[in-house]
Amino acid sequence: MIILGIDPGSIRTGWGVVRRDGPAFRLVGAGTIHAGKDAELPARLHEIYQALCSVIATHAPTAIAVEDIFHARFASAAIKLGHARGVALLAGAQAGVPIAAYPPALVKRSIAGRGQADKTQVARIVGAILGLRTLPEVDATDALAIAITHAQATLAQRLPKPTRTQAPRAATGHTRLRTRA
Repeated sequence: MIILGIDPGSIRTGWGVVRRDGPAFRLVGAGTIHAGKDAELPARLHEIYQALCSVIATHAPTAIAVEDIFHARFASAAIKLGHARGVALLAGAQAGVPIAAYPPALVKRSIAGRGQADKTQVARIVGAILGLRTLPEVDATDALAIAITHAQATLAQRLPKPTRTQAPRAATGHTRLRTRA
């Protein structure tokens, strides 16, 4: 399974591709799309869209995982993030690739064991999981974390369900040893 993880942003969008071979993960590619801080929003969205279409064409993912929208402190930032996320969803849908979304806290919990982990901790763990000596940019490591989270979720869905068995019954009779003194 080849998974493209996307960490959308209207100025920087991170992407990361991992291959899952059984329980092991291998880095295929990662990067950050720099859409230009000073460019108008439509131009930035166009840049993100074209770059993601190129990544999809190059790496042919079998699944795409995108970070879900979270509650932002500033409404305008959340709206711009939503636009970038929409462009990512469009690129994946046009390619016919199944798309899943994961909230940031779930990704952090999946990777670092707690939903409040900071970006540095998540990046170090992603690097350890993938055996990286040097880490890509923070947006790319976030995207790799999203891809790994999806790979783990789909692996868990494919594992056989545990069967419920009854515990062996304990013997009900007690035997007393009698000793004479």
